[in-house]
Amino acid sequence: MQHKALLLSDKLSAGGAWAVQPVPSPQPGPGCVGIAVHAAALNPLDTRMAGIGLFVKSWPAVFGFDAAGVVTKLGEGVTGFAVGDRVLFEGTFVDPPVATYQQYVAMRAEFVAKVPDNLTLDEAATIPLTLATAALGLYDARQAPFGGLALTPPWAPGGRSAYAGEPIVITAGASGVGQHAIQLAKLSGFAPIITTASPANAAYVESLGATHVLDRHAPLSSLAATVASLTDKPVKYAYDAVGTAETQRALYDLVVPGGGVALVKESVLDKAEVAAGDKHVARVFADVQMGPQQAIGKALYAALTGMLAAGEIKPTKLDVLPNGLEGIPEGLERLGKGVSALKLVAHPQETA
Repeated sequence: MQHKALLLSDKLSAGGAWAVQPVPSPQPGPGCVGIAVHAAALNPLDTRMAGIGLFVKSWPAVFGFDAAGVVTKLGEGVTGFAVGDRVLFEGTFVDPPVATYQQYVAMRAEFVAKVPDNLTLDEAATIPLTLATAALGLYDARQAPFGGLALTPPWAPGGRSAYAGEPIVITAGASGVGQHAIQLAKLSGFAPIITTASPANAAYVESLGATHVLDRHAPLSSLAATVASLTDKPVKYAYDAVGTAETQRALYDLVVPGGGVALVKESVLDKAEVAAGDKHVARVFADVQMGPQQAIGKALYAALTGMLAAGEIKPTKLDVLPNGLEGIPEGLERLGKGVSALKLVAHPQETA
């Protein structure tokens, strides 16, 4: 049995070309579910992988880490799911790897969540990767080379009030990661939740839980003074969803000793300074199936359907791309040029 997948022959910087081709359809083994991918969302990570070959082990390669679809088959020992269930999941680098720019996948059931009736599959597909990035950055253990701030998650006992009244600062609140970091911070009780965004997106990020939205174009040199004018409490935790040298520096300087900052990109902070200081720097790698991160990943997916049904975790605004898998390359070009507070979603099953 075969299905269609979007493959890239080599990195684009080396002249690689996209093509929709037939590939063998995976059969779910023990503990896994077979899923027909109905919606696959695009991410900036995909543009970097395609452009320079980041994390790609071999070519041709299939990309994609956000998806929602319908269960088609149950592997041995799987409970809690039935054929026909609507589900969402995150692709993984862990063997066997799973990419979402294709029509069918097999996923470990413990990293799959049912989609409640209040969400469409398109909406559900906007959630997995950026939610995982936010959740692992905030709640995963402090470990190397990747980890988080080791905060108590909202699905754990006492987690909903663990940080009541504590301030947190999150850059790029309108980005996918920023949006979900804000929502999780709200569930964890943080207040105020201070973020940066363009004025055009201020009302939107406030609707997600941000209490103060600073203009992202304001000089970062004024960040500490502005935050101090909004709260008289020390800022212990911050999340940098931008990842530039400037935002990393500003947030590292902002948090107090004993606190920490989570980074979505490799740290460019002075290693000796960080090693000598008393501030934790967490580099996030958002694969819930990777090694010790599985503990947070399993707990997140066990709680996710309930949080989605309650409206506590919301999808990102989206545009649907035409032509199924064939429309993804153009969508990635559009994404690379920059989109604001928006996810692009393809329908693999609609591929001609």
